[in-house]
Amino acid sequence: MTKWTPRHEAPAPLEGNVVATITGGTIVWFVLFLAQLPFYGWYADHGHLWWLWTCLTGGGLGLLGIWYVRARDAAIRRSPESDTG
Repeated sequence: MTKWTPRHEAPAPLEGNVVATITGGTIVWFVLFLAQLPFYGWYADHGHLWWLWTCLTGGGLGLLGIWYVRARDAAIRRSPESDTG
């Protein structure tokens, strides 16, 4: 098992505007769903209807993700360790 052990330290996590990233991804999923909706019949005829529902599910999970990262950011801001004063 030692040959699979990493020989270097893991890099620091990237911190960015996570709320904007998740919101943007959620919008993309909903736009893809709406763009495919007119082709519902074609997808149903060819067995690709799951593409449509995948986009809708991605948008729904994105809404859950937005709620989660907003709550996470609020908790980080409330944290006493985040005070620099």
